[in-house]
Amino acid sequence: MSDRIRSVLAIALLVLLATSAFVAGYFTNDFVELRTGGTLVREARDFDLFWEAWGRIEQDFLGELPSSKAVTYAAIRGAVTLLNDPYTVFIEPVAREQERQSLQGRTGGVGATVTRSEAGVIVLEPIPGNPAEAAGILAGDVLLAVDGQQITDEMTVQEVAGLVRGDVGTEVTLTVLHPGAAESVDVIIERGDILLPSVAHSLLAEDETIGYIQLTRFSGESSNEVEKAILDLQTRGADKLILDLRTNGGGLLEAAVDVTDHFLDGGPIMYQQVKGEDERVYNATSETVAPDIPLVVLVDGGTASSAEIVAGALQDRDRALLVGSAPTFGKGSVQLVYDLSDGSSVHVTASRWFTPNRHKIDQLGLQPDVLVEITQEAIDNGRDEVLNRAIEILQNGE
Repeated sequence: MSDRIRSVLAIALLVLLATSAFVAGYFTNDFVELRTGGTLVREARDFDLFWEAWGRIEQDFLGELPSSKAVTYAAIRGAVTLLNDPYTVFIEPVAREQERQSLQGRTGGVGATVTRSEAGVIVLEPIPGNPAEAAGILAGDVLLAVDGQQITDEMTVQEVAGLVRGDVGTEVTLTVLHPGAAESVDVIIERGDILLPSVAHSLLAEDETIGYIQLTRFSGESSNEVEKAILDLQTRGADKLILDLRTNGGGLLEAAVDVTDHFLDGGPIMYQQVKGEDERVYNATSETVAPDIPLVVLVDGGTASSAEIVAGALQDRDRALLVGSAPTFGKGSVQLVYDLSDGSSVHVTASRWFTPNRHKIDQLGLQPDVLVEITQEAIDNGRDEVLNRAIEILQNGE
């Protein structure tokens, strides 16, 4: 086995085991404290069997050998799977950068969503009011190249999005095929500071006294977005609110606490337990935007993690009814995110949290106060039975 691969693997594995990584300032899946790991030294002989096995592979394998980086990543993933914890994971650099930007709530980019169609091509959807729309990108544009680099079938959506993103103020050239066009065109766009909204809100057409807030994830901007939505809806006449957390898979712990704080006037939001440390309680402040307005929270099996913090606190504190088609996902563990030297990261389960009434969420989830059966007939007709039931509750003062 080459000295180069041996050195790379040794360094990568020792760094992982030591967890002496560069720690990020943004924490996914619910954690807020910066930490550095202690040093855990492994003797070289602990890896002798690995070197022996890989040496035989390198010597005799008939096919093409993977790169040293690919072997390193595979070795880390293999070690992580031994922990039998679905939330302790290794994330490669491109995915980690996109994760970080999503949780920050802002990124340098053009302001367009990037998806792969059923036909397998990369399609753009400009976000209104952003550089892509202003430069002439149309909904349904097929992306063929970025700065001359052709988009291939092997590229993931994340990889393509990574090519489009960049520093604010820099230019990127997108080669696109407009819908119905025969020839492609080059569109030059100056990247801007793009807000990645986590909130959509409106007055309901069925009853304009009810404000509807959909929160899709918990980013660094979510608390401000929710506050602005509440104030805007109240200004426009809403005196009741629906907070939709369906399919919200979580995000930043601090964002979840701050969002909950908009609806509670003091008292506990959640408890956090860490091995070897005193229990920590997260309390609401008295600076509450909507302490009394009638509130219903929508949940489903995709409501997880930080979203369960919000739902659990509002349920336990009798601040809102949970209305949903199923119990929530049941992720009550908290991860530290360590950024590694090449831009990848390792997420490590470090603690668990409990609701104000000390209900355990992990692997159990939250039971809706009002369970709504979703019928096939409702699905076929595009009828949102959960939302309709929430409207009835608010209108009837249940």
